[in-house]
Amino acid sequence: MPGKLYVVSTPIGNLEDITLRAIRILKEVDLIACEDTRVTKKLLSHYQIQKPVTSYHKHNEEVKAKELLSLLEAGKNIALVSDAGTPGISDPGYRLISLSQEKGIELISIPGPSAAIAALSVSGLPTSSFSFFGFLTKSSKKRREFFESIRESSQTIILYESPNRIIETLYEILEVLGDRQVSVSRELTKMFEETLRGKISRVIEILKQKEKIRGEFTIVLQGKVNETVVPKDIIEKELKVFREKGLSLKDTVKEVSRKLRLSKSKVYKEALKVFKAS
Repeated sequence: MPGKLYVVSTPIGNLEDITLRAIRILKEVDLIACEDTRVTKKLLSHYQIQKPVTSYHKHNEEVKAKELLSLLEAGKNIALVSDAGTPGISDPGYRLISLSQEKGIELISIPGPSAAIAALSVSGLPTSSFSFFGFLTKSSKKRREFFESIRESSQTIILYESPNRIIETLYEILEVLGDRQVSVSRELTKMFEETLRGKISRVIEILKQKEKIRGEFTIVLQGKVNETVVPKDIIEKELKVFREKGLSLKDTVKEVSRKLRLSKSKVYKEALKVFKAS
């Protein structure tokens, strides 16, 4: 009989955030496949679990998945864990899970912590409908293209971002999507847990005041809301004000769309008329 693959969620910070079932499964399986053996051994030691571990991460995933599949087919029960949270959710795991499914291996989910859901639950933003995109590309151009692609979505958006790019990414969201409500969480369940809520511009200012930004971030972003109806003469008046200050067409559109809470595309159409007439 083939073995079973248990997809086990582990704490994202606080070691107490693990289910009794997860502890039992980790004690019962033949092998634990983990992202970083050093990280997982700390968890196992905390709960006095003595089981063999093997590394399974993004750099060896293709080869290691085949090895683990062979063990499963030979009857071994394996627990798949990541450093934190749920395997396969912006973490290694998809390849092994997919191969196991193709070969008829029984897959069993042992649910638990997820940074995305934890951040969403305390965001104060709508939770009935949301989209999760994980970590975005490092390319600023491609990130902007992505933000353009979700401009019309009314769903709450969840993203992961590194401390090195958090401010840059928030600026890009602000420029492309406007000054929406946002909730930015870091160090969830840990000693220095922090969640900043408010307009994107306000959160950026708070982050800029910090001497050093630490911890990976979860961004929960408000979806598109119905635009405020603003008469064209008001838009034209604001455009002329910024135009007279010597701003470029691009910067004028950005400032007016932010001030009036309108889409850049709508402001741009009126801006072309103003700039052409001046």
